Amino acid sequence: MPSNDYWQFPAIDPVIVNIIGPFDIRWYGLAYLAGFAFAYFWGMRQTKHDPNWNKDQFSDLLFWCFIGVIVGGRVGYTLFYQFERFADNPLYLFYIHEGGMSFHGGLLGVIAAMYLYALKKGRSFLQVGDFVAPLVPMGLFFGRIGNFINGELWGRAAEVPWAMYFPSGGPVPRHPSQLYEALLEGLLLFALLYWYQKKPRGVGAVSGLFLLGYGVARFIVEFFREPDAHLGLLSLGMSMGQWLTLPMIVLGIFLMVRAKSRV
Repeated sequence: MPSNDYWQFPAIDPVIVNIIGPFDIRWYGLAYLAGFAFAYFWGMRQTKHDPNWNKDQFSDLLFWCFIGVIVGGRVGYTLFYQFERFADNPLYLFYIHEGGMSFHGGLLGVIAAMYLYALKKGRSFLQVGDFVAPLVPMGLFFGRIGNFINGELWGRAAEVPWAMYFPSGGPVPRHPSQLYEALLEGLLLFALLYWYQKKPRGVGAVSGLFLLGYGVARFIVEFFREPDAHLGLLSLGMSMGQWLTLPMIVLGIFLMVRAKSRV
């Protein structure tokens, strides 16, 4: 029986409103909309201070990134975390109603969208990346809050005072790792980028800080997050999330050093 010494997961219905049949409005979907709404608001704000961008250019870029994050997030989740199911049934890629999005896949999708946009508009890819990077963390914040409301992606067993029992997490208290990620990958990273961007930086520096900051935050949180059951811990006792994060950290450091040397 669960002990009263730890928090009980609040009974939150992941469905806000059922429209008809399988169509409903979910908290997780609302979190995605909140993330895009903030990106739109903050991007429009940035256009007032960046002479290289105007509102129409940003709106066009945001649409490209929206497609990139949705397609990339789903494809990344399928290939990185559910490849066996995909190999058995390729149509699993389209089973969106079962959920499943990968940040790393979404990031690759956004990078692809930014590259195509930069190519089409004759812009520097890193210049586009520097504009987009500060828009991402708050989307991560809202997304992790959505994970928490869904009672998914909970943490490893814990005995800390704020440990929590999750309905699908068994009879043991666990780290609310979704909230750790919301704070580190979301609020803290956004504040760091906001502070860093106040001074002129070399092209690619802001993109590099985003990759480095997210990579370090995610790598740390993975020590508290329960690994995917069908994957477990991989080589060197690291999770899939940590292995996928290492290239981000290396690339982030490279971009920051490169930008500083070219100022």
